[in-house]
Amino acid sequence: MSIDNPILPVDCTDGFSLNLKDARATGEALMDQYAFAEPFPHAVLDNFLPKDMAEALLAHFPTEAQEHDKLYEKGYGGTHKRQILPYDCDAYVRAAFAFFNSAPMLQFLEGITRIQGLLPDPYFAGGGFHETKNKGLLGIHADFRVNESLQTLRRVNVIIYLNKDWQDSYGGHLELWDKEMKHKVSSVLPIFNRCVIFNTDEDSFHGHPDPLTAPEGISRKSIALYYYTATEIRNDSGQSRHTLYVARPSDSYLVKAQAKKLAKKRDRRAKKLMGSSDEGSTLFSRLKAILFK
Repeated sequence: MSIDNPILPVDCTDGFSLNLKDARATGEALMDQYAFAEPFPHAVLDNFLPKDMAEALLAHFPTEAQEHDKLYEKGYGGTHKRQILPYDCDAYVRAAFAFFNSAPMLQFLEGITRIQGLLPDPYFAGGGFHETKNKGLLGIHADFRVNESLQTLRRVNVIIYLNKDWQDSYGGHLELWDKEMKHKVSSVLPIFNRCVIFNTDEDSFHGHPDPLTAPEGISRKSIALYYYTATEIRNDSGQSRHTLYVARPSDSYLVKAQAKKLAKKRDRRAKKLMGSSDEGSTLFSRLKAILFK
């Protein structure tokens, strides 16, 4: 992949934009690579963002403490780590993170992961900019699955590294371990504009557990993004899945007739939906068995 042709072809001439079909096609082209990766579905993608965008995100990375920073000094649970909320940052960063939560990004991720109905987190719980300073680490772990405030299930992690001239000797490799925690299957150097995407399952074990050995003044910087799916919505009647139109008392006979016609159409659609509910339930169960292992 040429440096002039990033994986994600974002147009940065006027904000950030990406054609939905192009985004989907880009993801689908990487689908097999992602699905068959070990120890769990994932992809390591170099030159992920347009070079100017990645450079600008690094340039806008806040060096001073922000209002809602979270600092971690939890030993194996995270040491010398700082989490920065995008909403505390400048306009460029806020716009970039809005793009990361946008429909084109979701289409790309659905294409590569084959997980449909992905949702972003507008609160960036646990996400945003991450920075780990020298001797810092993050133990091997499987991430939280449920976003309590949104009541959604976490499905995909996206990490974009912003470390220029990062040396192997600095450490900070992202380690991916097998489900039994017996073998380290992969070790990913956190170099500039490298993106790691992986399924968030109860046994997607990862981390950078060895203390950083970078020179003083050099920190491990990244963008962390998490994506979710909603839980199944039960609906015994089927009617709430369709819009209900009603007329006002003062409306004309024609308007009342149109509203009545739309209401009858809603009833027919609901009956048709519920008539195939057994078949739909079986299909959903099969999909759930595949996606929610």
